[in-house]
Amino acid sequence: MNDNTRLVYSSDDGIVSGFYGKKSKTNKKKKQAPPQHKNDGIVRVQRDSKGRKGKTATVVTGIPGTDNTLSDIAGTLKKKCGCGGSAKDGAIVIQGDKREVIVAELKSQGFTVKLAGG
Repeated sequence: MNDNTRLVYSSDDGIVSGFYGKKSKTNKKKKQAPPQHKNDGIVRVQRDSKGRKGKTATVVTGIPGTDNTLSDIAGTLKKKCGCGGSAKDGAIVIQGDKREVIVAELKSQGFTVKLAGG
């Protein structure tokens, strides 16, 4: 009689019930993501370099309005800072660390601005 029924590999839960005498981890609590502050009326300005090959960029999020409004504000900020950037996915990305200039410009346009991150 061939008793070749043991489990070799499973990607379902990590630890299979009854395997090595341990219980299955199916009731593991999932971590919830921190709340997103999309509609609280505060424009957040932060410095970011992740995914940019070490280059620093300033990211502006939380500006209400349509994509056209976002593009207009991005154009104004790029001219004020004297550098390049883009507006996509509800955020404005300006090249370089221009947080002080951007905060001053957005406050002059009437937005409530907050420095976020490091």
